Amino acid sequence: MACNIPDDKLLEFSHRVKDQVVVITGAANGIGREIALTLAGHGAKVVIGDIDVKGAINTVEEIKKLGSDGISIACNVLEFDHLSSLFQLALRKFGRIDVVIPNAGVTEIGDFMGVRDGQPQQPNLKTLDVNLVSVIYTTHLAHHYLSKNTNRDSLKSIVLIASMGSMSGIPGAPIYAASKHAIIGFMGSLSYEFEREGIRIAAVCPWFADTAIVPAHLRIFFAGVPFVPIPKIAGAVLLAATDKVPDTQGATYTLPDEREVLRIPAPQINEGVYQIMNNRAKRLIGLKQSLKTIAAVFKILGLFTLKLGLVCAIGFKAYQLAKGKAFF
Repeated sequence: MACNIPDDKLLEFSHRVKDQVVVITGAANGIGREIALTLAGHGAKVVIGDIDVKGAINTVEEIKKLGSDGISIACNVLEFDHLSSLFQLALRKFGRIDVVIPNAGVTEIGDFMGVRDGQPQQPNLKTLDVNLVSVIYTTHLAHHYLSKNTNRDSLKSIVLIASMGSMSGIPGAPIYAASKHAIIGFMGSLSYEFEREGIRIAAVCPWFADTAIVPAHLRIFFAGVPFVPIPKIAGAVLLAATDKVPDTQGATYTLPDEREVLRIPAPQINEGVYQIMNNRAKRLIGLKQSLKTIAAVFKILGLFTLKLGLVCAIGFKAYQLAKGKAFF
């Protein structure tokens, strides 16, 4: 059931982030910077990837002033290799990865309905690339490294930064809204399988905040409409990463305006064909996990042990035959 979360409860589980290693993109300024500082303020170690190298370094300096530790690297989130280098830096510096926040994002770029000389122009899809494709890249890497984390105290959390534009359309920003809608569908598709692997995933969906991402014409349009306080967004991200409340896997933490955060559980249709397909999907995921476990056991035991087991099985069957007790 959806519920409102008072501001003082956003930090309820903040102690769980102490000494956790956080990888975050786009933390040189704005919301990402506030998230990085908030988590560092509660003891997290932060690894930042951003194209704004100077801004990222400044954020790391502020992190160290808080008594925590951090490091940054130049990172274009549109380049998979750059993102891979970000994760490898985290491993070299801190030895593991516990929380991943694909925060980098942009607003609507270009005119979707643009026409030149009477002819429609190919839409600019950079907004989709930054807000969705880079998130897919980052989540893919996060899954790989979190699944290898054997620390029992690790949060093993992924927090996606969506938007209230994930919940409804935004006039004049169809590509932006499409990218943010897609984040929720992407999370929902991964949620069950990640849960089986001990990986938490959730999304934070804020209304517009007073950051550089909001262009001048939108500021005029929003005159008199309150923005969401940036510290509240950071608090919602902290809660999304640390929340111990049952059934919050795949939940969205929405900030529709300056009021309290509204936590919405992952929706699931469990009627008719949807129930059949959900059950089949869960069985297939369970089978997939079982096969992975078996493969891992064989890898650990080695081929010799496998051969020895087969020899023992054949020997036992021969013994049964000799005693006249075997049956097939």
